[in-house]
Amino acid sequence: MTHILHGPVRGIVHSVRQLSPTFQRIVFTGGQLNELAAVGPFYDQRIKIILPNDAGHLPGIVEGADWYQRWLALPDAERGTMRTYSIRHLVRADGATYLTVDFVLHGIADGETGPAAAWAANATAGDELLLVAPHQGQAPSGIEFHPGGAQDIILLGDESAAPAIARILEDLNEHGTSANVCAYIEVPSAQDQLPIDTAIQVQWLCRNNENLGEPLAKALGWHIQEVQDDQDELLWETPVFSASGEEVAENPAPHTGTYYWIAGESGVIKKLRRFLVNDVGVERSQVAFMGYWRHGVAMRG
Repeated sequence: MTHILHGPVRGIVHSVRQLSPTFQRIVFTGGQLNELAAVGPFYDQRIKIILPNDAGHLPGIVEGADWYQRWLALPDAERGTMRTYSIRHLVRADGATYLTVDFVLHGIADGETGPAAAWAANATAGDELLLVAPHQGQAPSGIEFHPGGAQDIILLGDESAAPAIARILEDLNEHGTSANVCAYIEVPSAQDQLPIDTAIQVQWLCRNNENLGEPLAKALGWHIQEVQDDQDELLWETPVFSASGEEVAENPAPHTGTYYWIAGESGVIKKLRRFLVNDVGVERSQVAFMGYWRHGVAMRG
């Protein structure tokens, strides 16, 4: 009988490469990563990272199905910080596993960055953190991309969603899809347009001096209005889950029409959601809205 591990694995930095002013690519390896499920497609698979604590040490977490409760119970000084990212690449070759994460370096220049971006900006080969991702033999979880039989797929996001969109596009390119697919990715500048191995249409929208979300709205011809956004939690409304408690259909996967996957800064995504759902009348089963971060707020993992 195969023993299925539960909880974080230790990731060792194999390489670090700055792809652009905004993106830092870090490849992790280490023997424990061989426990992870490495068969795709991964799409927008979410993973967690746990950073070293202020003393520079990783928390000691006992393996088990209740590892998360044990981690939460640790003293603040020992626990370290948890953040959520997506898989850019995950490959197993010659007995070794390599997990690639593209970090967004928000606020590095002005000193207002969060803990994960600060760690990534200074990471070097040999540094370690903890990674939480599906293990071999575990049921899949953490994937929100479920277009069903939609005939058209539209992917929208800012720089925080760019790695997930890139992974979705490359998986669709590799595994095939009969849908018409297009992607719109808003980034700070033209230097942040990263290569994606796909024949699918990608429109890079450079923000330059515009406000967050404006290039996305303009490119799509959407008229979005200000909405009150005083909630502490990130917006997370998908066909199968509602953070605000909205009713979710039993069989929500779209069978026809257009499927929207939209992720990025939570306030911007909230505006786009109001436009699509309230003004256009798009059914919630046709769209996944995900707030990946909030401007000016260091969110919990």
